[in-house]
Amino acid sequence: MIYTPAKPPLTGETLETLTARLRERGEPAFRAQQILGWIYKKRARRWDDMTNLSKPLRLWLDETFELMPVALVLNQQSEDITDKLLLELADRSLIETVIIRAPQEGVGLDHSRKTICISTQVGCAMGCTFCASGLLGLKRDLNAGEIVAQLLQVCYREDARTPRARMELASFDNIVVMGMGEPLANYDNIIRALTIVNADWGLGFGARRITLSTSGLVPKILQLAEEPLGLRLAISLHGATDEVREKIMPVNRAYPLAQLLPAIRSFSEKHGRMVTLEFILIAEVNDALEQAEKLRDIALDLHAHVNLIPYNHVEGLAWQRPSITRQERFADILRAARVSVTLRREKGHDIDAACGQLRLKTEKERAPASV
Repeated sequence: MIYTPAKPPLTGETLETLTARLRERGEPAFRAQQILGWIYKKRARRWDDMTNLSKPLRLWLDETFELMPVALVLNQQSEDITDKLLLELADRSLIETVIIRAPQEGVGLDHSRKTICISTQVGCAMGCTFCASGLLGLKRDLNAGEIVAQLLQVCYREDARTPRARMELASFDNIVVMGMGEPLANYDNIIRALTIVNADWGLGFGARRITLSTSGLVPKILQLAEEPLGLRLAISLHGATDEVREKIMPVNRAYPLAQLLPAIRSFSEKHGRMVTLEFILIAEVNDALEQAEKLRDIALDLHAHVNLIPYNHVEGLAWQRPSITRQERFADILRAARVSVTLRREKGHDIDAACGQLRLKTEKERAPASV
């Protein structure tokens, strides 16, 4: 599970750690600010682009750090303007990053609001039965630099399409940590990565525009509540009773609702934020109206927003989505109680946009060549 690259990625360094490394070499502290400015503000993609650094320093950087630890393998664009990036790491592992566009009235596609869904692990160990991410198991955690580099890859692509506003560092509007993997199972790396993304010497991206989604690791939710980062929290609930949730989410055996719900409340109270309850609607599994009533009660008690997500079919899994009528009846029970609820419509089906689908497909295609 622990991967040690030949050279650590520069995108995993904080201002403090990079300053310390440079001081060991006899460089002044301000060099760290210069280098990080080249990475995040000027989007340098080669060491030689850093023209205000001496040649010996650039050579040392090249020998010491990996400038970009992920490489773009494939970029698929859906008819509904969802993009999926398949990225390869130094050990040939594959991960996915998704760009979800929300066109704004009166402006072109290039000026749409963009939400970036990032991954935190290669695969997943949580075993949720509806998800493609875990079908090949967990290979390893991503390090902080690999997590941050996903966002820079998006910036490279989006900068080419739409010039950045003068004061904007990020080329997107929101980040959701909802891609491959369980973020809180890779706790230290995700906190370090989001600290880099949030810092003014990094991407300067506001924590209120970052949402982290977890399957429900209660001790880590409580630990996250104590973090100074003011990010938002989403819970992959997917079942409003232990009986239903355990059918599709093995994590519920370790952390049943009696433990999970108080932890959610603790986070919400400490951060003063409305938590989101993610609920994938699966036909004949969790779409009964009794589940809607239980979900309603939970949402009202927690003062939570509910995000209903009709199941996105994964090849090799038997689950199906409920009919639109069934989806609406489920949502109506929550609406009638004035629960804040969103019934999402499918995006990216034609490009395998559900978590892990494109990686799974590519790994299967690679397999014969590796035998």
